[in-house]
Amino acid sequence: MNEKNKMGLISIILLGINAVVGAGVFLLPGDAMKAFGVASIFVYMFDMLLVLSMAFCFAEVAGKFNKNGAAYVYTKEAFGDFCGFEVGLMKWVIGCISWGALIVGFPTSLSAVWAPAGEPHIQKIIIVAMIVGLTIINLLGVSLSKIVQNVITVGKLIPLILFIGIGIFFIKGVNFTTSTMVPPGAGATEFGAAALLMFYSFTGFESIAVAAEDMENPQKNIPIAIISVIVIASIIYILNQVVCVGILGDSLSSTSTPVADAARVCFGNMGAGLVTFGTLVSVGGICMCGAFVNPRSCVALADDKMLPRIFARKDKKGTPYVAIIATMLITIPIALSGSFAELAAISAVARFIQYIPTSLSVLVFRKKRPELVGTFKTPFGAVIPLIAVCVGTWLLFQASMHQLIMGLGALAIGVPLYFIMKSYNRKVYGENLKKIV
Repeated sequence: MNEKNKMGLISIILLGINAVVGAGVFLLPGDAMKAFGVASIFVYMFDMLLVLSMAFCFAEVAGKFNKNGAAYVYTKEAFGDFCGFEVGLMKWVIGCISWGALIVGFPTSLSAVWAPAGEPHIQKIIIVAMIVGLTIINLLGVSLSKIVQNVITVGKLIPLILFIGIGIFFIKGVNFTTSTMVPPGAGATEFGAAALLMFYSFTGFESIAVAAEDMENPQKNIPIAIISVIVIASIIYILNQVVCVGILGDSLSSTSTPVADAARVCFGNMGAGLVTFGTLVSVGGICMCGAFVNPRSCVALADDKMLPRIFARKDKKGTPYVAIIATMLITIPIALSGSFAELAAISAVARFIQYIPTSLSVLVFRKKRPELVGTFKTPFGAVIPLIAVCVGTWLLFQASMHQLIMGLGALAIGVPLYFIMKSYNRKVYGENLKKIV
């Protein structure tokens, strides 16, 4: 691919912000308040520290590689082909589920300003039209995708920054003392459930490195972008929750459009309309990010012959058109099959299959692959990777059994698929998968 068509550092950071700051920032404050009261602010801080520990690990290993795949590449290099394949397949499946969840969220948000969008048949038309439309934009190449990404990211941040910046002056201090600090009877189990719910808001940063080959100097720029994105997103989420609690108090827990309702208190219907517009742009933006990033997970597997090579085919502009179309065809039925909340919960659980192996790979590379020189090193030795692994594992098991089965089900599907591809490669290339890759 021509270097001038690749993403620079600013575009990579905007891509990351687009991937992380989505509908959750506009829609989750109410659920967070309901789950853990005013103390939900501290749950966000807990999640921020956990995600930062994981982001440091991703930043370190991303600085060692310049190819597509992200967690798939890191796991494969650290733990071998089978583990890498499982993580890579999960990454692609997670991407399709997450993209489907976000697409489902768009007509839900749109129904606040256009009631027909809430009708089931109209909802389905919007869902399919969005997936197909974003796929077409993606097929037109990285240059157009980059421009659309940047414009959308700036467009969704403006109303959010205005809301936080001005909303601070409408905060009522009494809401922090008279509102429910923690719901009655809430303990460690409820804290874990709240942390898992809010953790979804921070997911997406791992996607930054998936399309490394479409970025300028990825080994230098991706680590900078990952840390920058998490810091920016954390500040936005925590301030947003503080402002919403400060303006709405206990009533925050009973609204499905918390930021819009808080904006209505501050600025009237015009403010609520601006926030609703921001919500739509935000959902549309993160859907655009999904359309761009998800197919690259498939390409990385196909490049290593872990999926049929046809998925790695690119046109003269370097666009992986087969993987893009395949991702669209998988995502459409997923999006039509479930609700935003259900798909989001499954997506959040499944992401730990990327986070935990990547955090462990930091320790493996330091000990067994010293020749892999990177551009960033996580501070404090093994402390941060171990914290990321331990707390991440604990948070994973805060999910319900149903969420665990649905979220991790692709791991079981991946076992026979791996051996099918291994057998296929023996027949076609006369050697096993390990030697090929």
